[in-house]
Amino acid sequence: MPSLGTSWGRYPHARQTIAPLHWRDAALPTAQGSVLPYGNGRSYGDVCLNDGGTLLAMRGLDRYIAFDPASGILRCEAGVLFADILDFAVPQGWFLPVTPGTRFVTVGGAIANDVHGKNHHRAGTFGEHVLRFELLRSDGTRVECSAQENPDLYTATIGGLGLTGAILWAEFRLLRIASPWMTQETHRFGSLADFFALSTQSERDWAYNVAWVDCAARGSRFGRGVFYRANHAPASIAASAPRRRRLDVPFTPPFSPINSLSLRAFNELYFRCAREGRALVHHEPYFYPLDAIGGWNRLYGPRGFLQYQCVVPAAVAQSATAELLERITASGSGSFLAVLKVFADRPAAGILSFARAGTTLALDFPNRGAATFSLLDRLDDIVAAAGGAVYPAKDARMSGARFRHYFPHWQSMLVQIDPKFSSGFWRRVME
Repeated sequence: MPSLGTSWGRYPHARQTIAPLHWRDAALPTAQGSVLPYGNGRSYGDVCLNDGGTLLAMRGLDRYIAFDPASGILRCEAGVLFADILDFAVPQGWFLPVTPGTRFVTVGGAIANDVHGKNHHRAGTFGEHVLRFELLRSDGTRVECSAQENPDLYTATIGGLGLTGAILWAEFRLLRIASPWMTQETHRFGSLADFFALSTQSERDWAYNVAWVDCAARGSRFGRGVFYRANHAPASIAASAPRRRRLDVPFTPPFSPINSLSLRAFNELYFRCAREGRALVHHEPYFYPLDAIGGWNRLYGPRGFLQYQCVVPAAVAQSATAELLERITASGSGSFLAVLKVFADRPAAGILSFARAGTTLALDFPNRGAATFSLLDRLDDIVAAAGGAVYPAKDARMSGARFRHYFPHWQSMLVQIDPKFSSGFWRRVME
């Protein structure tokens, strides 16, 4: 029976049939209409939805296959969560080579969306560390892919939005660490120029760099924020592991408490309470602050929210970012956690990989209907004029024309897409 579901942004809704996949040697389940692999549902828009079709629930593929503790090469099934890998690997002195802002993503989802993190200038995207994987295609064939074997299908699958087949397992290299702790420095900055100066200054000596920017600030406070940079701490530093305290949002409020007044108050408090200087922090609150709040997506109310993440080229990054923030500030909308960071100039791991040289800005917007969609269209105008792109994994409304502008190599994907696989996102941008 079809069931109604959403992605993490709780918009849009899709009615789809769920077909679990539990064993990597099993055949593809018989399905009416198109199929789409579904990991843990942490994408924000409709890239993980398949209205009128079938979702292949991949979380049943949650087993480790092999691990070499000398090289850090791990082979596991595609439904394994990053959280599980961290629980397994960190005590042995290994860490994820690249991680997004939540650890509740699957390995298959991380590959399909070619996720990035705070260390792009050092490590690139997750796809750059994937050595090989196996795809199950709709005709029943199983194809092993790597940079040497079936390389075209390999690069189409990394960042390929789940359209080339179902990833059954993947092999990738972990990062050697000496401690579960991070040495972190916190710096408040007063303008976008200060942010870019801090980013440039930090790239050589700091592995992880990210900033929060006040998207509600005006006048002399415009562009202010807090910059965080960190490295994995050495083994000589010892501390007691923090207790994992988790808060939960138990229900969806009838309306979103996130508005211009609460936003300005929160941002003022956040900026003023930022403790400048160096500190020792555990890796969990540094990388995954929102994971400590279960169901935080409910805070946006019954209509959900739209996340908007874009990247603009380095040559125009400061002016384009300023224009984006000016539009957002003037709209009275915005996000408590507006993230700003710099991507390095690295070759893309996949045909549709999002990360590219420039500066990326990510925000959450409460879904207020036409006003929100109009604002995001105006942001698209700025991004397109700058020669940038919007991230498909966090999109629920970009037009097909914009998608093809942002990803000029999209046609190279067509020959690699499995004819049985599709998604709400893909049908929307291919109209």
